[in-house]
Amino acid sequence: MAERNLPHIVLNGISKSEDFKGRRVVTDTPTDVPNRQAHAARLIAALDTIEVLPEASATYIEVVGRPGEAFLPGKFDVSGLALLNVRDAEPDSQVPGRAIVKASKSAGGLTKLREKLDQFATEDGKPNNQGQTRPKNADLANSIDTIAQAGLRDLWRHPNKPFPLAAGPIPWEVWLEPAEVDQFVARAVQEGLTVYPDRLEFPEDTVVLVEGDIGQMARTAIGTGSVRSVSPPGIPIDFVDGLEAEEQVDWMQDVLGRTQYGPQAQQAASYVTLLDTGITLAHPLIQPAFDAADRHSAVPGWDLADLHGHGSRMAGAALFGDLRTLLNSTAAIYVPHRLESAKVIPDAGHNPYHLLGDRTQKAINAVEVEPDRLRTFALATTTHLDTPHSGAPTSWSTELDQLAAGRSGEVKQRRLIVTSIGNIDAQHDGNADYLSKCDDLDEGEVQSPSQAWNSIAVGAMTEMNGVGGPTHGATLAEVGDLAPMSRTASWTKTWPIKPDVVLEGGNWYDDGFSTTPNQHSDLMLVTTSRNYPARSFTHISDTSAATALAAREIALLRASYPDLWPETIRALYVASARWTDRMWSHIAPADRNRKGAYDVMFTRYGYGQPNLERALNSASSAITLIVEDSIRPYENKGSGRKLNEMQLFELPWPTNVLRSLVGQDVTLRVALSTFIEPNPSEVARGRKNRYASHGLRFALKGADEEIDAFTQRVGRTAVEDQPDDNGPDSGEWDFGYNRRSVGSLHIDTLTVAASDLARRGVLAVYPVGGWWKENRNVDPERCVARFSLVVEIDATEAEVDLYAEVQQKVAPQAEIQV
Repeated sequence: MAERNLPHIVLNGISKSEDFKGRRVVTDTPTDVPNRQAHAARLIAALDTIEVLPEASATYIEVVGRPGEAFLPGKFDVSGLALLNVRDAEPDSQVPGRAIVKASKSAGGLTKLREKLDQFATEDGKPNNQGQTRPKNADLANSIDTIAQAGLRDLWRHPNKPFPLAAGPIPWEVWLEPAEVDQFVARAVQEGLTVYPDRLEFPEDTVVLVEGDIGQMARTAIGTGSVRSVSPPGIPIDFVDGLEAEEQVDWMQDVLGRTQYGPQAQQAASYVTLLDTGITLAHPLIQPAFDAADRHSAVPGWDLADLHGHGSRMAGAALFGDLRTLLNSTAAIYVPHRLESAKVIPDAGHNPYHLLGDRTQKAINAVEVEPDRLRTFALATTTHLDTPHSGAPTSWSTELDQLAAGRSGEVKQRRLIVTSIGNIDAQHDGNADYLSKCDDLDEGEVQSPSQAWNSIAVGAMTEMNGVGGPTHGATLAEVGDLAPMSRTASWTKTWPIKPDVVLEGGNWYDDGFSTTPNQHSDLMLVTTSRNYPARSFTHISDTSAATALAAREIALLRASYPDLWPETIRALYVASARWTDRMWSHIAPADRNRKGAYDVMFTRYGYGQPNLERALNSASSAITLIVEDSIRPYENKGSGRKLNEMQLFELPWPTNVLRSLVGQDVTLRVALSTFIEPNPSEVARGRKNRYASHGLRFALKGADEEIDAFTQRVGRTAVEDQPDDNGPDSGEWDFGYNRRSVGSLHIDTLTVAASDLARRGVLAVYPVGGWWKENRNVDPERCVARFSLVVEIDATEAEVDLYAEVQQKVAPQAEIQV
């Protein structure tokens, strides 16, 4: 079943009132063709003429839609078929849609398509509510006019440059399935093509540069079936260092011409607010998203320009991500968010240690002269003066917690803050075993203020392997592992999991001669330079690059969900993260059921590499439910305060679908996010329940557990903030109670039988201790804890539609009284 991108289901305040904001988009059904048997027979006959070479792993077909009808290319991106390129239909001008599809031989792509067309001719689907039926696979068959064999010309990917007609050898940029590179290269050499060693590695493609004539290229592409597309050669891999200023301007203008910036209505925009060295106004790629009036500084009188360059490098990455990818593409670019600058780093000297928190607050005050903007603050500066702190709060990290919770700053509002965890010293030691340097208790620990509870702390990982880059030597980090300069946490309990997530920060390499790691331009991200027009592009790497990328993705997420709380955005983004296969390789398979074995994962990678698509959308078979609510955790009793209330939520569980999945497992992922008010007094150090104003936890009802028994169990758990060893929560969660019950963001996953989960649709949010409970002097009227609950049910392996059932169930629901 092909997955659909669908909005998350937002159940704001479901315990009190329900407001469903998600809506599925239903494509209009094409008009049925008059004679379905004849139509199917014609298409099947066309399929039977497609030639599949014995040695090829796949073949290529062209599918053309019916003039004047909607075209449904997603129908050709299913098991056994891969959609390579699409030309959308233009119904008004009667121009049909067109798709080039790669049909896998091993997965039976053509056979499956033929079977669907045969079902269209002979079988009807289930009747609708009015008792009407349609042929099976009608949407697929009705949208097709013709099917034909596709050739090399159809794999051309450049939108403007025509397919070459030269008689002699020409260069080609070949986009391949990563797993089929060796097959292609072997056949290319056999055909006499020159294959260059340079490679570009992307998540779903490997790009190889070859040279040869059209016939050689065609025989290789069709003979292997491994080519996704061909195009004219891209820019040289080391173009940033190798191009003159004028050439860089040309490339910059190409990107600018393909970029559409978001609306200029500033109050409606999502902003990345960089707390850095300033941002240049001169760069044409930055100008459309950055107003001169949006430049500020922590200290009045500071020069607002970027004299160091770091802020302008952050700006490019925060707007575009890695520009290298865009420069190697011809696709349109959309930048929906904008920039603000609040300078916190002086042009000369440095901030005194005791002013670090104050300067951060004053910078935020300066930008919040416009208080109502949708902001993601990004802070990629840290201090080594607090290291090691072993996760305990410092003055700077505490101020970040206050700012996030809205207890500090001139404007009392919640804030979303993204921080870097800092880099280790590149000269710290030699090239061998860099992970042990990153894990070093004293030298590699995450730097302040990234241990702040309420911020999103960002570390660096890498997918850059240097193939086609450094001409000798080897990269330090394997693809998917921690970047060589990223710091890690040294603690495994009490204090929050940090980093929260890791994103691309580039790689370093060992040249075989130096005793310390080396940088190379190919192992860094490309971004904007403050020195325009002398230089249009430069590089950024390590945790600064990762922080800029995270801020960009979070700003995109906020642009899509502008009404969600900062706590909710944090939960959605961090809960989207997963550990890569390479990260998993550090835990032996036999140890993966032992919760203590996860320590190395959390202290290095946090929750892993985030997935923006997952954070933005539900899939039909992996649905995300969102609750935003509040709780009064404590009440006055006699001379002290006691735990007050818990909240139980009966979520709109897809019970019927889950019960139908006999013998299949599904995965539940729960994220509970709240912003605590900090208490950094010395007595609080080492005691998480004295630093945080409040603590919240979640629990899930057992399959055979009555509501009364469930609430009693949760009540016992809450008093001591310990797991109930006799309850269903004991041992079944992947990370476990002790690991998830730190900080102010709690995430865990649970994989159980679908039929078991169907009976567990009640989830509790309850309080544990905090300094609000210990201190009667704080106004009890403001002791209200706001929280966000994000619940994901993933049944992807079962290929079922959870979304449809939950959407039907969403209706006003009453709170279960406790």
